[in-house]
Amino acid sequence: MQMLEILLHYIWQKGLFLPYEQCTTDGQSVEVLCVGAHNRDSGPDFTNVRLRLGGVELAGNVEMHLNSSDWYRHRHHLDAAYDSILLHVVRRADKPVYNSKGQSIPQLELRYPNDRDYLQQLMDDASFMDSAVASHACAHHLLRQPSLMTEGWKRTMLIRRLDCKQRNIEQLLFYFNNDLAQAMYITLAHHFGFHVNGIPMEMMAMHTPLKILRKHMDNLLQLQALLLGQAGLLEGRKGREAERLRGAPLSWLEAEGRKGTPLSWLEAEEAERLRGEYAFLKYKYDLTPMDASLWKHNRLRPQNAPEVRVCQLAQLLYQSDFLFSRALEATNLSQMRALLAQPSMGQTSIDSLIINVILPYQYVSGQKQRVMELLEELSPENNAIIRQWQMLGQQVHSAADTQALIHLYQTCCQSGQCINCDVAYQIFLQAQ
Repeated sequence: MQMLEILLHYIWQKGLFLPYEQCTTDGQSVEVLCVGAHNRDSGPDFTNVRLRLGGVELAGNVEMHLNSSDWYRHRHHLDAAYDSILLHVVRRADKPVYNSKGQSIPQLELRYPNDRDYLQQLMDDASFMDSAVASHACAHHLLRQPSLMTEGWKRTMLIRRLDCKQRNIEQLLFYFNNDLAQAMYITLAHHFGFHVNGIPMEMMAMHTPLKILRKHMDNLLQLQALLLGQAGLLEGRKGREAERLRGAPLSWLEAEGRKGTPLSWLEAEEAERLRGEYAFLKYKYDLTPMDASLWKHNRLRPQNAPEVRVCQLAQLLYQSDFLFSRALEATNLSQMRALLAQPSMGQTSIDSLIINVILPYQYVSGQKQRVMELLEELSPENNAIIRQWQMLGQQVHSAADTQALIHLYQTCCQSGQCINCDVAYQIFLQAQ
């Protein structure tokens, strides 16, 4: 059974967790004195919460997510409205979280009745679901009648997704005093992580301001040293993992008929040069590297290793004069692909950056109609969410379709907000 975030809200609101001993991920006891008020508007999920944390009585707000990493996906680490959070309540704590002031927030992996039948009964409770159609019912109906997903509804979802991305960009612009290039650099770094390491890539960029990188745009070695050093990756990895990384990317590149390897820095001599450059630049700019333990390495293909992605970002910044202004001025996909092209990246990865970086910033700059048209030209994305929709009979012809379906899944299906979905409404009408 798929867990829904709204179910976590319900368990908290009804106090179903109270018989269980609770403690934070760092071992502090948690005693909830008042669960607070459920906030259905923007801002923290529960307000006016009272609890004892490590024996100290506190009052404030609580935010909830299925996974800790959703904190960053929702950009709460940049939003001062979430600085009042006393406790981050999650099902799974997969990352430490920080507020906009850089302060660590205590996290609680909520303990609650975890019996499958009991949770399913809660999900079927009309008071919990607000009389919405259960997600499995929607899937059953869509499988029999794919046309319930109308083209008009998909277009609405696409516009909502672009509007959502616009709000995220505007938030970044506010945070960086309307410095468009700095905001775009942060977004670009995030998406260079390609989901698995998106948050660490973004944190690396936050630790390494673009104004510093601009002083070294003519020196690839210094760009690599700055980014790899700030990422905490210059010490490298030892043993079998280092050997795997040392050989595999070269074989991969040679198989593609390309020269060189983005991981040549792992060789002792060049690694020492990079460490020396970084030591000087770190002292010069008073830089602080991030914690290297935040990077994920397991089960990644060699070409997706964080060292590779960081080097690719450095290469892109080095080879592209006025990258961010040129990205906003590009009028077609050929120009955008040429701008992002480099030997160690395939077209699928490049198109992903166009979809998630260049086009959203063009949308914010007022080129909305052209953005919609370019999304219609781009090939559909291929990921787990889209494959689920295809299993339910949904045809995807372009990135416009896939972006719409991703947004519908993330904003309605994943959180159980069926009441806001046109598909569920059509099913409801047919049942009358």
